Amino acid sequence: MKTILVTGATGAQGGSVARHLLKSGRFHVKALTRNPDSENAKKLKGLGAEVVKGNMDDTSSLESAMQGCYGVFGVTNFWEHFNGEFQHGKNIINAVWKSGVPHFVMSTLPGYDKLSGGTIKVPHFDLKYSLQEYASAEKPDSIFFHPAYYYENFLSFFVPQKEDDGSYSFGFPQGDSKLAGYSVEDTGGVISEIFTAPEKYHGKVIPGVGDDLTGDEYASIMTSVLGKEIKYHHIPNEVYSKLGFPGAEEMGNMFEVQRIYIPERSQDLQFSRSIYPGMHSFEQWLQAHREKFLNIL
Repeated sequence: MKTILVTGATGAQGGSVARHLLKSGRFHVKALTRNPDSENAKKLKGLGAEVVKGNMDDTSSLESAMQGCYGVFGVTNFWEHFNGEFQHGKNIINAVWKSGVPHFVMSTLPGYDKLSGGTIKVPHFDLKYSLQEYASAEKPDSIFFHPAYYYENFLSFFVPQKEDDGSYSFGFPQGDSKLAGYSVEDTGGVISEIFTAPEKYHGKVIPGVGDDLTGDEYASIMTSVLGKEIKYHHIPNEVYSKLGFPGAEEMGNMFEVQRIYIPERSQDLQFSRSIYPGMHSFEQWLQAHREKFLNIL
């Protein structure tokens, strides 16, 4: 059985990849984590994963974990390590190259600085794009996964807030442009299919998109499924970026780039579903999480 090493295996993307690979029954999974005794690590072990202790600051631990692997899924975390994320990603890429792993899939993002002609900076996108460029130079057959906006963000960062009239609303600087989204749990469905026939995807960028909707369309689906009136409000970036919460300017700039330069992603949606037909639409995901959503509201 072919072995896949999954970095960030106790996180959102990595955890999904590990679970889907294990569920497929086609792969032996090594789950890399700093803390093998964590609850998430124990759950993966219970599902059949080989939990391996490793640290992205320690290249020798990465190289050791990659020995004999058919493939590696690499993911790094900007919001935990900020600029230190680049070194972590570089360490993964270097270890893949040095270990001679045949197939490498890395979660990255498009460069919004490049897309906006240098006018709008979005560090958590631009840093991951720098890693993509580095990986492409070191291992040209690397495969890159570009996740869209997580539906799950509506349960955490963008929970609709109750208004005085009893309705609910959410908002960000997306305007009337469509916002591509997907469930982070579907990450593994896409990546599992890629590792099943990796040669088909060498050197390609694979999108993770389950739906492509305007803010009003997200709100309409919420209203229908949850039975509560929910509205979307466009918040201009000059207002949003000054709201004062950590990362406000960064997040505002992200939406602003998408509003201006990415009006829709219908082709990415079709491509994602062609690879993994089980990709959830927003309505399907919301139906599955209806009770949890209502409890948060």
